[in-house]
Amino acid sequence: MRIVGLTGGISSGKSTVSNLFKSHGVPVVDADVVARDVLKKGTGGHKRVVDAFGEDILLPNGEVDRAKLGHIVFSDPGKRQLLNRLLAPYISSGIFCEVLKLWLKGNKVIVLDVPLLFEAKMDRWTEPTVVVWVDPETQLQRLMARDSSNEEDARNRINAQMSLDQKRSRADIVIDNTGSLEDLEENLRMVLVQVTRPLTWTEFWLSRQGALISLFAIVIGVVVGKKISKVSL
Repeated sequence: MRIVGLTGGISSGKSTVSNLFKSHGVPVVDADVVARDVLKKGTGGHKRVVDAFGEDILLPNGEVDRAKLGHIVFSDPGKRQLLNRLLAPYISSGIFCEVLKLWLKGNKVIVLDVPLLFEAKMDRWTEPTVVVWVDPETQLQRLMARDSSNEEDARNRINAQMSLDQKRSRADIVIDNTGSLEDLEENLRMVLVQVTRPLTWTEFWLSRQGALISLFAIVIGVVVGKKISKVSL
């Protein structure tokens, strides 16, 4: 199995690229979706976050007000690190379960969409890693337009993350998203050729098909070995 790491920055267009992968039939495990699930009312993640940040972050229905929590952590690096530490075990487990489901279905290539791919060191489990990049000014203007935010708030949110230039320097593949949607789609088509190429032998043996063949070979080996032992006796 090949696990492709996908990351970027806020307003870089990573989610658009993620959706384009899906539209081309490549399954995606979205860490943001997993994170929302582990923060739902009644989960262990919900309890730990409420214990740490107080009930002021809750909506009337008891769910976490994600916008309010986001404002708190993006303006305070210490609280942001605390939130990441609290949720990291739950998010990692959730991602593993989603990957396992796709493995059991026989998918040979999946995309792991993780905003903090490098920060969480999850790039160790992905190859290749794909970074969706835009220049800083484009990122700022897109974020301000998307959220109707002022420049200070937008810069705070951008600066709370590893810079896109840093991520680009660590990427195996870079998708430049400074152009139009049509340009992005063309860039994605070229990337698809790379990430959907035939599996290496190592990747094949890690796939469900490879594992089944290995298991079958082991069973045959045991059966043959027993027969040989009986003949020898």
